[in-house]
Amino acid sequence: MAIPVVDFSKVGNGASPEERAATMALIAKHCEEWGFFQLVNHGISEELLERVKKVCTEFFKLEREQNFKQSPLFKSLSDLPDGQKLENVDWEDVITLLDHNEWPSKTLGFKETMAEYRAELRKLAGQVMEVMDENLGLPKGYIKNAFNSGGEEAFFGTKVNHYPPCPKPEMVNGLRAHTDAGGVIMLFQDDVVGGLEVLKDGEWFDVQPMRNSIVINTGDQVEVLSNGRYKSAWHRVQAKPDGNRMSIASFYNPSMKATIAPAPQLVENGGVGVEAFGYPEFVFGDYMSVYAEQKFDPKEPRFQAVRAM
Repeated sequence: MAIPVVDFSKVGNGASPEERAATMALIAKHCEEWGFFQLVNHGISEELLERVKKVCTEFFKLEREQNFKQSPLFKSLSDLPDGQKLENVDWEDVITLLDHNEWPSKTLGFKETMAEYRAELRKLAGQVMEVMDENLGLPKGYIKNAFNSGGEEAFFGTKVNHYPPCPKPEMVNGLRAHTDAGGVIMLFQDDVVGGLEVLKDGEWFDVQPMRNSIVINTGDQVEVLSNGRYKSAWHRVQAKPDGNRMSIASFYNPSMKATIAPAPQLVENGGVGVEAFGYPEFVFGDYMSVYAEQKFDPKEPRFQAVRAM
């Protein structure tokens, strides 16, 4: 079974009312049943996406690859006896790009290209959240405004990940299974080397590489705001013996001071009994404190832990 694919141009002004209604219904279905889907015709130019692939590939080779090969992780796997598995580690190299942190400077064009890419992804996040608002019957801007509450702007970060070829892929995880803590996640993944999998109905499915698509997945905070209609999906990455898998994940998350709770419109009895369905009201920074310790554990206890804070 393939991960659903959505033509995002069909929700824009150029689509017929029938096309738009059908596409909106598809997105709602995928948010409810998968928590993962791929967007094509998303409005980000192929020229920019090709530049992103080029500079990120060059960045890893120039600035990261040799250090990875000399890392304790690489040595630990090399020394591990057959039949054993490295636990509590992931076979990945990752850096995080924020608006105000230090970015790599040696790779020609990296800063300029990634700044342009992040600006486009930030716009796409807003569009995706507005689609979710409409499908959930919420006022336009509801989710974005919830994430930008608490007197601070929403958090927008980009992780540039590489999963290098692994000599013993059966003995280590590429990335352990987890749900994402935040809001809306937009992934630009390798269009040749696979490895990303999503859990649905107790079975793991490949998120098939697709040239210049953007994978959307919903995080824990969208699950809470939607009162469980949109579930955050478990996903993982398998280590691979061949190919260097590129994965660029951008996260539109609440500010650390934002208060998150089920939207009153989505709770029975006109918003009375927010606690009834197991989703508490909490400050996102408190949730992240719990998540930092329990990222790879079941998510339900995280909601219970933050309820008690």
